Amino acid sequence: MAQSLPVLSLLALPACSGERGGGLAVPGQPTIVSLNPCTDAILAEITGPDQLLAISHYSKDPNASSMAAGDAARFNATGGTVEEVLALDPDIVVASTFIAPATRAALEDMGFRVETFGGVSSVEESIEQIRKLASVAGNPAAGEALAARIEAALDNAALSGTKLEAALWQPGGIVPGEGALVSDLLRRTGFTSYSLVRGMAQADYLSLEQVVSDPPDVLLVAGSEAGQEHPALDSVPQMRRETFDPGLLYCGGPTIIRASQRLAQIRQAAS
Repeated sequence: MAQSLPVLSLLALPACSGERGGGLAVPGQPTIVSLNPCTDAILAEITGPDQLLAISHYSKDPNASSMAAGDAARFNATGGTVEEVLALDPDIVVASTFIAPATRAALEDMGFRVETFGGVSSVEESIEQIRKLASVAGNPAAGEALAARIEAALDNAALSGTKLEAALWQPGGIVPGEGALVSDLLRRTGFTSYSLVRGMAQADYLSLEQVVSDPPDVLLVAGSEAGQEHPALDSVPQMRRETFDPGLLYCGGPTIIRASQRLAQIRQAAS
């Protein structure tokens, strides 16, 4: 149990939004607050009733969330402050590996167990992360169930035959690197990487001029910069252009299911 803050500090805490949280978890399952947007969606699927006390505020932002809005709305959210966590008094705080050292130290000094998780670069790494989170949450069976759903979705999305070259144009006009999770998903759903073939690395800039002069088979537009919506793209012969939700780019877990389904849909339409 964490130490208490003065009453005035607790009264000053920002209010949390949402409908869930603050209840008692199933006996043997620890209560959790997630400060990591990429663990939010996983924990939402592998925790029991009232076990996940809050998710990160990023998951409430449609422009930043990998969760569906309806799923995120079921949970409280925090801005990630020590005071908010203390008010919720979870057994475990799940954070990013980028958590500020001072924040982590403060949480641990107050008696909270802090578990950190980084980004994943492949489906295998994501499934391993799911299993670790499920172990932390005391519900390994739910982790295995989610892993099985991901594997089934990938099996359904796998397409045989000639691969199509795809350029994924992310927000800011950049491309993903070979080690990005979304690059793994592209390979698994019938695409080859436009940027890899041209020696482009993670976050390299892809210009409108390059797309027009050296087009891919499929251009996946996940940004909204002026160049990514330029009328010149309409006249590029034999290039199919599709939108791709930026919320599917960065996180693993159940996001893999939606991303693989979308990529398979695009691949089938382009065949």
